[in-house]
Amino acid sequence: MPFDYKKEYSEYYLPPKTPQIIEIPEMKYISVNGKGDPNEEDGEYKRALELLYGIAFTLKMSKKTDYVIDGYFDYVVPPLEGFWLQEGIDGIDYSRKCDFRFTSVIRVPDFVKEDDFRWAVSDASRKKKKDFSEVEFITLKEGLSVQCMHTGPYDTEPETVRLMDAYIRELGYVNDFSEERRHHEIYLSDPRRTVPEKLRTVIRHPIRKRED
Repeated sequence: MPFDYKKEYSEYYLPPKTPQIIEIPEMKYISVNGKGDPNEEDGEYKRALELLYGIAFTLKMSKKTDYVIDGYFDYVVPPLEGFWLQEGIDGIDYSRKCDFRFTSVIRVPDFVKEDDFRWAVSDASRKKKKDFSEVEFITLKEGLSVQCMHTGPYDTEPETVRLMDAYIRELGYVNDFSEERRHHEIYLSDPRRTVPEKLRTVIRHPIRKRED
């Protein structure tokens, strides 16, 4: 059976529907930066996803090529994630989607190294006749965070965020948003195949202890 990150690391990908505080360790990702409304038909967000998935599946399917990744094991491609930011706002204003800056990411296994990533970019570019040079290979350590499973349309996420804010406030924490520490979403459902009421999205925010 392929290794499934969602199941093996369920504490990071399948949190309860009530907020929880968690320490997130260092992880490797492929990433694409962009800006604008993610719902825009031919916008930067949809283009970013095409680039990400192209590299994610090139790495996964390397087992069927002559290229050997040291330590490779078969795995399920982890879910799409997004880090979101708007200038001058702590958190997210869902009514101003055109002001979004985003970093879309997909986690990659720890056995993937910089050389393997460069091979994937070159191989995907050659086979798909498409420029994948915007994709980056990054390492992130989110650290202390609050997270919660949101079920329903993306536009109702503020309801879950309010629960998270109340929870950390009661425990003596505050949100710790910055350029580096952003509103984070992990998409467990495919919106093309799932009705909005059943969409599952992990919402995660960086936090720190309140200074009284």
